[in-house]
Amino acid sequence: MPSLVVIPARLAATRFPGKPLASILGKPMIVHCLERAQQAGCGPVLVAAGDAEIVSVVEDAGGLAVLTDPDHPSGSDRIWEAVRDFDPDGDFDVIVNVQGDLPTLDPAIVAACASALVDGADIATPVAEITREAEKTDPNVVKAFVGFEPGKRQARALTFTRATAPYGDGPLYHHIGLYAYRRNALERFVSLPPGLLERREKLEQLRALEAGMRIDAVLVDTVPLGVDTPEDLVRAEKLLQQA
Repeated sequence: MPSLVVIPARLAATRFPGKPLASILGKPMIVHCLERAQQAGCGPVLVAAGDAEIVSVVEDAGGLAVLTDPDHPSGSDRIWEAVRDFDPDGDFDVIVNVQGDLPTLDPAIVAACASALVDGADIATPVAEITREAEKTDPNVVKAFVGFEPGKRQARALTFTRATAPYGDGPLYHHIGLYAYRRNALERFVSLPPGLLERREKLEQLRALEAGMRIDAVLVDTVPLGVDTPEDLVRAEKLLQQA
């Protein structure tokens, strides 16, 4: 199915204002993310920008960008505006949401999510097995309630939680905030009001599950570093230097 990769980005981040334009090895972070998404080979990559400065930087790097309403309540709403602007005729059946703060993202994760929708899911999202004990009880590490049959790397996600789940022996899975949507699923998702469990757990993907949509989890090997603070930026730079 034809895919369009969209990266939402805005300058007014609470914890790290101006984050998309922060320099990593002499290059703005949003450009690193753009290049990683392009390397996935899933289709065109579009930056859904909340600010004209981001559009300018992306276009100077040879990328595609559209300016969106700066007041969108979420990245999903920003993406949907960009999709309608860039592809009004609906030529792209799959929309992949790649966050603009993942400069160390493995492009294979993007490709794995885009290809996962062939089995009938509305949404696909990656997970990785938790290997650090501290992360199993960390509420900032979102867990996917999912079981993979032996030899399988795709399964239906039953829910997502900040709690330590599921109970008992067996692996726990760290949810990675990247999504592939069927186009009609994204359109439906942004039209829905926030769900009760979404508001309680502060996890947007629960809105889709509460509305009866199917989310498949794709098992991947690495968790990309999300840059939320200047300290994370330093860590990302070190990782990219070592790559």
